[in-house]
Amino acid sequence: MQAQATIESNRYPPGDLAIWVFILAELAAFAAFFAAYAFTRMQNVEMFNHYQGTLDSDAALINTFALITSSYFVVRAVASIREDDSSGCVRWLLAALVMGVLFLMVKGHEYVHHIDAGIRLSTNTFYMFYLSLTFFHFMHVIMGMVILAAVAVKANRGGYSDREHTGVETGASYWHMVDLVWLILFPLVYIMR
Repeated sequence: MQAQATIESNRYPPGDLAIWVFILAELAAFAAFFAAYAFTRMQNVEMFNHYQGTLDSDAALINTFALITSSYFVVRAVASIREDDSSGCVRWLLAALVMGVLFLMVKGHEYVHHIDAGIRLSTNTFYMFYLSLTFFHFMHVIMGMVILAAVAVKANRGGYSDREHTGVETGASYWHMVDLVWLILFPLVYIMR
């Protein structure tokens, strides 16, 4: 039995193969979006630099911290279930979800600020890209949280063990993709000049 648990833990890639097909498709969509942003930015450097200066980089930094921390918590959840610690897995997933909520609250506050300032997709090319990219990512964070919550509920009911935890690894893989996309989006949109 221990040998089977070791084989399960060493499977690569972790999680269900279908999630990796989905992740690759999502990464391709984001890559196309990022390439369009970068190309358009090269044609309008002064405008993009000016409007980047209006963004709240402190809020973006808090969100970066929230997502990196949440990914760490998800790693701990996977490690816990590999040690057959369902309750530890659930606690780490709940901690990751708290960080996800923090991300959504901070980003939501940014959106409210922009809406109050009259900023819309039609305001200019920079804000069209900024709002589209960040909202597309925002929706992925929500989807990732739904997945992690479903995994936590199943783990709480004893649905995973050290022998079978593909679902935990699948949810973790998706969450790490969401984090990776933010780690590209953050410097691209908020910092790069």
